[in-house]
Formats: sequence, C-alpha cells, structure tokens
Amino acid sequence: MNIATRESYGNILIELGGENQNIVVLDADLSKSTKTAGFAKKFPERFINAGIAEQNLMGMAAGLATTGKIPFASTFAVFATGRAFEVIRNSICYPNLNVKIAATHAGLTVGEDGGSHQSIEDIAIMRSLPNMSIIVPADDIEARQAIRVAANMQGPVYLRLGRLGVPNIFDSNDTFTFGKGNLLKKGEDITIIGTGMMTHRCLEAADQLEKAGIHARVINISTIKPIDEEIIIQAAQETKHIITVEEHSIIGGLGSAVCDVVTNYCPVQVIKIGVNDQFGESGTPEELLTKHGLTSENIYHTAKRVVNI
Repeated sequence: MNIATRESYGNILIELGGENQNIVVLDADLSKSTKTAGFAKKFPERFINAGIAEQNLMGMAAGLATTGKIPFASTFAVFATGRAFEVIRNSICYPNLNVKIAATHAGLTVGEDGGSHQSIEDIAIMRSLPNMSIIVPADDIEARQAIRVAANMQGPVYLRLGRLGVPNIFDSNDTFTFGKGNLLKKGEDITIIGTGMMTHRCLEAADQLEKAGIHARVINISTIKPIDEEIIIQAAQETKHIITVEEHSIIGGLGSAVCDVVTNYCPVQVIKIGVNDQFGESGTPEELLTKHGLTSENIYHTAKRVVNI
C-alpha cells in the first residue's frame, strides 16, 4: 500500500505527543491537509492554529522553544520556506532554537494545485541557513523514524514531506540514522543517488540497468544537510559517474549538495535529474513527473548513455 509521508507525520505525531508532554504542534489553518488534525483532537491543549499567518507561526514556534517546548511548525512547504523565510532565519536559525519545521506538499506532486503551490526550491532555501538540518524521508517507515529522531535532537530541523502516496522501500528492521546515507544496491559501473520519493524510482531504474548488463549502485540520501560525505566520496572513487535524482530544482538541492562534496574531494561527472530551472504547472503527479524526466525510464536511459560514452 502506498502511504504519503504527510500521513506518516500525522500518525507519529500522536505517538510522540503521548510520550513527551513538551511536544507542541502549530499549524497555519491546514491541519486536515498537513495531518496534524489527529494531534489537535488528541491533545487540544498542545495544539495552536496560527491561522493563515506563517510568519507568526514560526515566531510562536521560536518563542515556545525558548521555554523548553519542542514545537513542530506545520504548513505547506511553499509557505513555510517562502513566506516565513526571514523569521526562520532570524528567530529560529540565528539563535539556534529547537524548532522542527514539518513542511508538507513539497515538490511537483502537489499536482493540480499548480506552480504557485509546488515548492521546488525549498531545499535550496533551507540549505543556505546555518544551523538548519534537512531531512527528506523516502517512505512511510523512514519518515516515522526520521520524525522521531528529529524530535529527540537539538536545533532547527526542516522535514520535507509529500502529498502523494509512495511505496515502502525499507522494512521494520531498517534504522534511520541522521546524517548517514543508505547503500540500497551494490554496483561498480555508475552510482544513482536519490532522495525522498525518487529513491524508489532509482531502484526501479537500477533493476532495468542490470538486465542491460550495467551494475548501478543506488544510494538513498535522506539527510540532505549535513550530507553523508563518506558514502558519496566512496561512490565517486569506485564508480566514476554519479546521477542524482530529486523532485526539486536542480539548483541548490540534492544534486548541488553532492557536487559540493565531489568537487572538493573526488571530482567526477555528476548528472542532475530534477526540475530544470522552471516553475511547475497544473497536472496530475504522474504527468508532471514524466514531463520533467523524473521517471525510472529516464533515469535508466540517462545512466545507460553516461556509461556508454
């Protein structure tokens, strides 16, 4: 069954709320969509609806953090990172406060809501902020674990969550470790690095490549910042070619973070698959992913072309 990571967020929040009285949740009048409504029903005294006022949402979260609370500030990614940027910068990251920003509806797969609501630059924005950590879970299992880890660590965290249901690639025996990537498939011919919902498609592409005699290494990077330099450097040294895949602009996201690592330590070719410096538009999630080449088929053909050059 496909489960959206925003659903994972709503479910684990209720568990965390029962375990820790210091956890409070704030929302910008979108609790049914961000899935914080369950927490609000269970713990109404620890839920704040800030209304359509995202700057105030972040400011209140910062204030609560100074009192020892663990605030989860929730809204759509485009509003969290765009409308509230200055407050996040000066009131959360600058004083290094313990605020968790849980941004749902990230990426193209917001779908028919269109380009105004498709946040494809949010990782780039959050990466630019000192003290901010960034986590992009790949599936329900990883999302639940990552949100639990975020709740127990100190400092600002940006959790990027999706609207679209995605299949599980992990099982209950797998463990999320903050700051570490996951080697999902071994290979020596090329490395494919995915994040979020695109990791599943990277695995599909690798299976297709194997049938063509190309052995692709697949890595999941769920912690974008701080990124796992060791696993990237090893891949660069051993496979010589890297493809990054993200439901985000190719500017400032996973691909840029990987390039920062390899140019410093082991320069190799990096091909970035993502949104090519343009806004999204209205369409079904699959139509939009196909248009922007975020399919296992395009990953397959790109890798095959790179290896055969």
